[in-house]
Amino acid sequence: MAQVLRGLPTFDDPNLLVGPASFDDAGVYRLGEGLAVVQTVDFFPPLVDDPYTFGRIAAANSLSDVYAMGGEPRTAMNIVGFPDDKLPLEVLVEILRGGAERVAAAGAVIVGGHSVRDVEIKYGLAVTGIVDPAQMVTNAGAKPGDRLVLTKPLGTGFVTTAFKANRCPADTLQTAAESMMALNAAAARVMRDAGIRGGTDITGFGLAGHANELAEASGVAIVLEIGKLPLLPGSEPLAEAGFFTRASKTNRDFVEPVLRREGSLDSIREEYLYDAQTSGGLLMSVPEGSVHDVLARLHREGVAAACVIGSVAERTNANLVIRP
Repeated sequence: MAQVLRGLPTFDDPNLLVGPASFDDAGVYRLGEGLAVVQTVDFFPPLVDDPYTFGRIAAANSLSDVYAMGGEPRTAMNIVGFPDDKLPLEVLVEILRGGAERVAAAGAVIVGGHSVRDVEIKYGLAVTGIVDPAQMVTNAGAKPGDRLVLTKPLGTGFVTTAFKANRCPADTLQTAAESMMALNAAAARVMRDAGIRGGTDITGFGLAGHANELAEASGVAIVLEIGKLPLLPGSEPLAEAGFFTRASKTNRDFVEPVLRREGSLDSIREEYLYDAQTSGGLLMSVPEGSVHDVLARLHREGVAAACVIGSVAERTNANLVIRP
């Protein structure tokens, strides 16, 4: 995608606060003093069999990019690809019902959408949110000395890949689905209140890929301690069995030139860095003096998995440093 974007025209507008050049989670456009809109779009094929659950997961994933910028979702539009010549419309109704439930839970409204006939189901949202530019969170805001806080466990790629192969235990799939359906709303509120300005969310590029974007945009090195990573319960046996997403190798290959390994690393734990996540958590760059209070607030707000997984350092010869 970077190669594609390099060939496209750029826009010179002082009100475009965040555009495609920074590979951030969403675009941000200033409307006036203290007010900007946050815009994003995302959609994908089903990860689970239940259409209502799929709709909730896809919507939470789409809403997450607004939260990652420190914004609050306001409106959403459905984006649908559906084989109406092969499947009953009741399936689509359940998908849209699931999406509507998550949008309502986010305090936003669905204002319309667009559908096309497709050979497979695809669903997601185009979301518009608002943010005060002074409270905006971007991937360029990480500072040396900050601590890195991750708010959701990793491993959804291993789980959904095993599910597609009919090898995933039902309780493991349910745990993963609940994590993917959970909104990042509380985490975004904590970021805003704590004055955090550096962060991103973890989705298809995996933790390593999105951490690399944070490092690149901020001009820093990201240090990840893989022994501290929060893992989805039941996902480790699936990772050990090799249920990797197709993106795992791509994600690993992409960061390999800017990655430095230190110490003796657990190979399976390292794989969690490259596992493509769906509706993953927020990765926050938190000033060291605020970490205790931020974690306490996150836990009070119900973000139980939130924990410190590393730190931000001065840039040397690597964007990413991996330690045990």
